Amino acid sequence: MYSMLKAYKYRIYPSKKQKEMIQVHFGACRFVYNWALEQKIKTYEQTGKSISRFDLQHILVHEVKPSNEWLKEANSQALLASLVNVESAFTKFFREKSGFPKFKSKKNPVQSYQMAQHYAVDFEKQIIKLPKIGEVKTILHRRFEGKLKTATISRSSTGKYYISILVDNEKDILKSRTFQNQLQ
Repeated sequence: MYSMLKAYKYRIYPSKKQKEMIQVHFGACRFVYNWALEQKIKTYEQTGKSISRFDLQHILVHEVKPSNEWLKEANSQALLASLVNVESAFTKFFREKSGFPKFKSKKNPVQSYQMAQHYAVDFEKQIIKLPKIGEVKTILHRRFEGKLKTATISRSSTGKYYISILVDNEKDILKSRTFQNQLQ
């Protein structure tokens, strides 16, 4: 049984302080992504083997975070999502022979970070509650039902902020396809 995932994108209106915290998250996640990419490259050059995401996570939690206090300002789930993103970039490179993963630049006007849990959507109040940031005013123009999956906070090149929420509506794809075929 496969369930259906659907993404919903909304404009968010963070306060000045919330924008500053989002910037901290962008910077922390970029730092972790670049650090993990460097570790993967160095490990492969030195040993001919890949370092696992779990080994990277162990080093991040026990060595990198304690020596970089400012990383504690960011949500830990967002930092771990950066490790998943590095792993995905390498998998895609080796499977699809697409471009080698690149380091993320601070100068890129489009920035984003992800979180897999601990956020909430309130359609009545028109807010989204984000870890370490709080309740952010949001234009929730479309309702959805289902299990919240990954949320991505992004800033566009024009300086607007958005959230994309991946939702599992927990409907069986095979059943819905069969039903659609019966309608035709």
